[in-house]
Amino acid sequence: QVQLVESGGGLVQAGGSLRLSCAASGRTFSNYAMGWFRQAPGKEREFVTAISRSGGRSGGITYYADSVKGRFTISRDNAKNTVYLQMNSLKPEDTAVYYCAAGPTTGQELSQYRGIDYWGKGTLVTVSS
Repeated sequence: QVQLVESGGGLVQAGGSLRLSCAASGRTFSNYAMGWFRQAPGKEREFVTAISRSGGRSGGITYYADSVKGRFTISRDNAKNTVYLQMNSLKPEDTAVYYCAAGPTTGQELSQYRGIDYWGKGTLVTVSS
């Protein structure tokens, strides 16, 4: 069993930055692909970014939605069982609840909503214009 707890959300002005964290319980964190999804009011949940599990030839490969490429960066610290989402140049349309996700799969599969075993409860990001 893996529990995911997000933090770091809040209110920021357009053009500003935030860093989200997702702390995972369990001893097999490095075996999981990790990702971030978001859900804006009245909209469906959408993929933001994912990072492959560590190690091997595909270790640490990252994937991004086109809407956040060049602005958001995902990273992971296996020693701390934590994945981060650095968000820069934030826009009002980035306003959403951001959810952390994990699965014993690849980052590419995770980005396509496949192989996700665990979800966090989410953290709210509000970007004012």
